[in-house]
Amino acid sequence: MRESKHIKTLILGRFFRKMLSASLACIVLLVLCLFLGKNFFGSVIWHGNEGMYPLLHWISENQTLFVAMLFLAGTFMIGIFYWMRLLNYFQQVMDAMEELVKEDHLIQLRPELREVEQHMNEIQFQIHQNQRLAKEAEQRKNDLVVYLAHDLKTPLTSVIGYLTLLKEEGELSPRLREKYLSISLEKAERLEDLINEFFEITRFNLTHLELMTMTVSLKRMLQQIVYEFQPMLREKQMTCQLEIKPEDLEITCDTDKMQRVFDNLLRNAVLYGYEGSTIEIHALSSSGILYIEIENDGATIPKEKLDRVFEQFYRLDTARQSSTGGAGLGLAIAKEIVERHGGCIKAESQEGKTVFTIEIPVK
Repeated sequence: MRESKHIKTLILGRFFRKMLSASLACIVLLVLCLFLGKNFFGSVIWHGNEGMYPLLHWISENQTLFVAMLFLAGTFMIGIFYWMRLLNYFQQVMDAMEELVKEDHLIQLRPELREVEQHMNEIQFQIHQNQRLAKEAEQRKNDLVVYLAHDLKTPLTSVIGYLTLLKEEGELSPRLREKYLSISLEKAERLEDLINEFFEITRFNLTHLELMTMTVSLKRMLQQIVYEFQPMLREKQMTCQLEIKPEDLEITCDTDKMQRVFDNLLRNAVLYGYEGSTIEIHALSSSGILYIEIENDGATIPKEKLDRVFEQFYRLDTARQSSTGGAGLGLAIAKEIVERHGGCIKAESQEGKTVFTIEIPVK
């Protein structure tokens, strides 16, 4: 919006400068013509019966009125000329707006509108970029739904199969019955995870984030989240180190939503971190900004993938392994929540280390 106002001011300023220059040129030309005409006609001997004599005599007697009439007439003609040109500019811009939807078709305007041309080409590029990203996100979502629908069949079939065995086989030993029940429970839990992914997709598309902020201890919040992740950490023989400077650091945020951010980032670090490695969480406040880093040892993420990890439905494991990843919404949701708090989130990955950094203004 600010750039559009700047361009409008620039174009109108240039337009009126040209109009003013033309008016000044008209005045100078008028004065010069009067001066030359007065000298020329003053050197001629008039007898009073010439056809031009009455007009020239009236002009000589009413020079001020004549000059004013010529000035008004010239100003009117110049105004009409530039008004028509302005309408021409407007029409050309309107025609160019219809070209915005055409891909790979650069907009070209007359040289006087070069700033407008550049701005419209930037808008056109952004429109097509957003359309492409939206189509890709929609395709990824559709693919994900197909995958999830297919994945639902496997645990559901297992649950039905084992429960059927329990119902029909009355002479099963307690050990075998316990085994079938354990497998059924495991598959049912996997089924629940897949259903939750469906709900995650729906919530992301339909929910509008509204913040309910309060001030809380950052250390206490992070300690609680790390404690909840202990079963996952033990499963991969991983540890998590927490370093906060100062320790009484506080954060003003929507606690539920910010906990979800940390949950998603820590879950991502556990899923893609090496077994037996250490996840490090660092937090410090500097120059009115709260910096929170979550670092894990794992396979280096290629730059082309790193640039897209915050996109909706984008998954690092393109093979869609059931053991890693979810709906591809965790980081996209984290990014949206952080930005709603006036902050930003970024990711870096090199030499076997991946770091997610959150920056939030301290209130």
